[in-house]
Amino acid sequence: MESSDVVVFNQSANVPDITAVTISYLLCIFGGSLSVLILFGNLLVIISIVYFKQLHTPTNFLMLSLAVADLLVGILVVPFSIMLFVKYWHIEDLLCKVRGSLDVLLCNSSIWNLCFISIDRYYAVCQPLRYRIKINVRVVGIMILVSWTIATLNGIIFTLKAPEKGQKNNRCVLFQPKTQNTVVVGVAAGFGIPAILMFAIYLKILMVAQKQARSIQSMAKSTAAVNKVESKATKTLAIVVGIFLMSWTPYFLSVSFHPLSNYTIPLHVIQSFKWLGWSNSLFNPFVYGFFYSWFRSAFRMIITGKIFTDDCSNSKLS
Repeated sequence: MESSDVVVFNQSANVPDITAVTISYLLCIFGGSLSVLILFGNLLVIISIVYFKQLHTPTNFLMLSLAVADLLVGILVVPFSIMLFVKYWHIEDLLCKVRGSLDVLLCNSSIWNLCFISIDRYYAVCQPLRYRIKINVRVVGIMILVSWTIATLNGIIFTLKAPEKGQKNNRCVLFQPKTQNTVVVGVAAGFGIPAILMFAIYLKILMVAQKQARSIQSMAKSTAAVNKVESKATKTLAIVVGIFLMSWTPYFLSVSFHPLSNYTIPLHVIQSFKWLGWSNSLFNPFVYGFFYSWFRSAFRMIITGKIFTDDCSNSKLS
């Protein structure tokens, strides 16, 4: 057993290594706090979108799907990771496989939801007259279904390719030699292609938005106001995408270069990048609350319990 994954015991004294125990306690505190904050923040987003009718928009339904994926990271992936880190379990092989499958599924779901959000923003900014026709509840439902279907298939493939029980039963490792041949291809398909697609779409949106800004003075005030709202929404969601990419890119780059560098990247470095990626599930609710006044109003009503005493579902969120 290695200290990066489980509590290490001093064989001569048959007592836990003090450093490993300290790290385990710190990880429990950090991971437990992270899990609770992820749960609380994303529950606020989910309840807000489901409860308040003003938030029943195609874009927000995609954000709802993203919040569900983030919520599941907080209540499933993070706790499993803590369990696997602090103690050796007789069912560690099963927990490792379940954690890995859920991790792949939810990460892929997040990135494909964000990819479809960028497509939604493309039509809202670049083709506003066709937006209501192209992007509606039915189309968004198909986008969400496709996101979770792709993610589920990737999770199943990961499970089928995971090492068999007994091959490496002393620790929950991140990599196995027999899976390294597919690492780069998997990263490209599951992260690289959607990330490049999102970057290209938002670059196009930025160019169109700048062009619109130069001609905004010749437009009617109402149209200008609409464009201003769409532009703010696009910038906010671009920030969400940017934070996601900054959180997950170090991990996926390290995973890609790990086999190419003859496995010289320390596993604890890759694990640290992995925790950074999981922490991304905490960031989105704070972005919504900071940039969207209607989400701030919804969060305030939920936290103060106002939605439980009055029928606020039709409230005008400012």
